Amino acid sequence: MTQTDVETWRDPGFPVDQRVTDLLGRMTLEEKLAQLGSVWMGAGGDDGGVAPMQDLFFSHDGPSLDELIKCGMGQLTRVFGTRPVTPAEGMRALAALQARVMVASRFGIPAVAHEECLTGFAAWTATIFPTPLAWGASFDPALVRDMARGIGAAMHAVGVHQGLAPVLDVTRDPRWGRTEETIGEDPYLVGSIGTGYVQGLQAAGVQATLKHFAAYSASRAGRNMAPVSMGPRELADVILPPFEMAIRLGGARSVMPSYVDIDGVPASADPELLGALLRDQLGFDGLVVSDYYAVSFLELQHAVAADPAGAATLALAAGIDVELPTVRCYGDPLRSAVEDGDVAMKVVDRAVARVLRQKFELGMLDPGWSPIPDDTAPDGAHIDLDPPAQRALARRLAEESVVLLANDGGALPLAPPDREGGDPGRVAVIGPLADDPLAFFGCYTMPRHLASTDGAGVEVTTLLGALRAELPDVVHARGCDVRTADRSGFAAAVASARSAEKIVAVVGDEAGLFGRGTSGEGCDVTELRLPGVQEDLLHALADTGKPVVAVLVTGRPYAIGGVAGRLAAIVQAFFPGEEGGPAIAGVLTGRVTPSGRLPVELPAAPGAQPSTYLRSRNAAGTGNSSVDPAPLFAFGHGLSYTTFGYSDLMLSADDVPTDGAVEISCTVRNTGDAAGTEVVQLYLGDPVASVVRPVRWLAGFTRVPLAPGEACRVAFRVHADRTSFTGRGGTRIVEPGEITVAVGGASDNLPLTCSFTLCGPSRAVRADRILDTPVTVHDLPD
Repeated sequence: MTQTDVETWRDPGFPVDQRVTDLLGRMTLEEKLAQLGSVWMGAGGDDGGVAPMQDLFFSHDGPSLDELIKCGMGQLTRVFGTRPVTPAEGMRALAALQARVMVASRFGIPAVAHEECLTGFAAWTATIFPTPLAWGASFDPALVRDMARGIGAAMHAVGVHQGLAPVLDVTRDPRWGRTEETIGEDPYLVGSIGTGYVQGLQAAGVQATLKHFAAYSASRAGRNMAPVSMGPRELADVILPPFEMAIRLGGARSVMPSYVDIDGVPASADPELLGALLRDQLGFDGLVVSDYYAVSFLELQHAVAADPAGAATLALAAGIDVELPTVRCYGDPLRSAVEDGDVAMKVVDRAVARVLRQKFELGMLDPGWSPIPDDTAPDGAHIDLDPPAQRALARRLAEESVVLLANDGGALPLAPPDREGGDPGRVAVIGPLADDPLAFFGCYTMPRHLASTDGAGVEVTTLLGALRAELPDVVHARGCDVRTADRSGFAAAVASARSAEKIVAVVGDEAGLFGRGTSGEGCDVTELRLPGVQEDLLHALADTGKPVVAVLVTGRPYAIGGVAGRLAAIVQAFFPGEEGGPAIAGVLTGRVTPSGRLPVELPAAPGAQPSTYLRSRNAAGTGNSSVDPAPLFAFGHGLSYTTFGYSDLMLSADDVPTDGAVEISCTVRNTGDAAGTEVVQLYLGDPVASVVRPVRWLAGFTRVPLAPGEACRVAFRVHADRTSFTGRGGTRIVEPGEITVAVGGASDNLPLTCSFTLCGPSRAVRADRILDTPVTVHDLPD
């Protein structure tokens, strides 16, 4: 090997493609296959299994770490996320593992370290942000981008390179336990928020992983990993747009396929899905990593492979580049398949080249690279994963995500003594989540994910504690558990309620994994009824005749139509994270004016699923069925402590070419007495089309803060591409004809309406179609 040869792949001055080709050409088969694997050791660095799910496939008397990494390693799995360790301990353990991997590799190639980061860096003592359904409720992509940038900075500081987020599954059936991980039921909302997350995380030097590609959220009956029955049009028009936005607008560098099979073909073994669609059509050129054990599932669950070698052959050919979380199929079984001629070397080289490209892009093969970032102290002693700035972001996002659903009784706000309205009197805070420090955490937070008994790992103020800090006289009773049928606490709860002027009832979900909770991965339900006897508790409290404010802290929307009419006010919070207590308390007391909006409908009946707001005329209540799918609260709904008026809707043109654009503008004014933020929402409709279409769909949105009496002009620039859909021939088209326009504060509250006409020929939309709707806001003089 000459010095010139060494410089070719080590020298950052050469193009990445040239460096990849050069290094790939020097590697043996064993060295190549090592780059396609992963190992899950944990921060302890011992050679035993560390994750509960590993026991499904791996015994503790398997290969040692030295044996596993003898030719290098592609990825290191969740060194921080395995057990509660301090940031310094985790960083030092990761650096030590990297050192062993690099020494074992003939070329000194380090491994990519990945971690979960759905609600923040999943490490002990790291900031726990609101769950993605709360991101959707904020309707604030910019704030989510800031959050993700902070998450990425924390991960980068301790040597992590790849994050397994965001989840871009569009909510299709809220009975699915992982609904809490979704952003909402509208593709444009999901794509806008998800793209913001990708941009923020990658700006901090950590590569985002889009998941789960594709249709995971559409499994039959909302059962985790169940088969998906879906036509190509629904897949193209509902499921794929968020991924397309995150790839083309966000520049996402990694994708994780779904566990499901679509029409009988597992996503992890589908070259049409992972090749022709993902790479050729959507333009993705990054790395595809398997979901945990998904390659093995081709043998053990889908039964499309007879053994690990067969599973590896199918997955690699489909386009899965790295097997996570540890090697079962991509090791010796894949090597045997290559040697037997069942797998072509060019297929192996294709995947290895993508792995090497990722490492070159991350600078991991540049001279002087260190597993400990240059701006981090070697001992990690001063690493703070939950600094004040991060907590402030968590608080702001939590506040923006709280949705005031109803306030018919005028019970809110609960004004504290120093606010207009005076002393609210005694407030009874009742319910199983009122004083639970883990109440605000989803299943992919560190304490829930590990089923930890060590507490939250971060400072948490419960809603009870937060209300006691803001109100002069608060009493408390638990009332019941989240999940059990035990009503023995009802009497004490009712007694506390009778002693108070107002009642705050805090009910909802307990996140967990695989049946250890009422929401989360593997925690699916058959109907959307509040778990346990919590609805009965609400009825018992309403029977007192005192005004009841229900606070729903959940991971999915629940049907509360049976009790809603008896409540003075209803507040929805989707797992709002470590600052959830003060955020909800601020909305209840009036310190915070609510601005959250529903990213999913709240159904009226617990069994009326699956149904989303993207209904066609025939799917709405028509009189042809005894079941009316109309929700209790619609998509985009959310109240404020002030009011907003809409006027002066204008179009820049009435006739728009099928390749043109139109500006849609209106005036929004705060017509109330308090400052507040309105979420202005633009919906389009296609009254007559060549295929059945939704009555309306979200085409644009923006948050507008306004002082009392203040007004602004909001303008949406809508390209004709934003009306496109998959036509009868399977091609995405823009079709001429009338397009309806509606603007307002929710999908069922749209005071401004008009229409424009798309003129000219039907136009096939290319891969470079316009995906977003730019919005400008101009202040108006008083």
